[in-house]
Amino acid sequence: YIDQITEDKKQTFNQIREVILKNIPKGFVEQMNYGMIGYVVPHSIFPAGYHCDPNLPLPFANLAAQKNNVSLYHMGLYADKELLEWFTSEHAKRSKKKLDMGKSCIRYKKPEDVPLDLIGELFQKFNPQKWIELYSKNLKK
Repeated sequence: YIDQITEDKKQTFNQIREVILKNIPKGFVEQMNYGMIGYVVPHSIFPAGYHCDPNLPLPFANLAAQKNNVSLYHMGLYADKELLEWFTSEHAKRSKKKLDMGKSCIRYKKPEDVPLDLIGELFQKFNPQKWIELYSKNLKK
């Protein structure tokens, strides 16, 4: 996947990926997921898997090189309102660029736009068990 990323996005992609790998808690696994690099809770930890397709492990985050940007998908931002408020507030303090974000998708065009320290902190906020608990709670709603 990484070898196919265009040169204009490779630096941004690799910087974000390095920060994720350095900061993501033990138990999450990096693997291809939905055609991009994913960070999942494996079936060995959460046998039920993803409710949309139990054959798939529980997704937590994804990183993709898109046509116009590098996209970071973090399901915790979608599932936890307080985390989203913290992230948007901190992003405004740490990046010169306005936050370009959908429900769980954060988009970056240039390496200098990415607040790498903030991405690292974001990934430290959930271990697999905390993610499973939040996911299960939201699924029951």
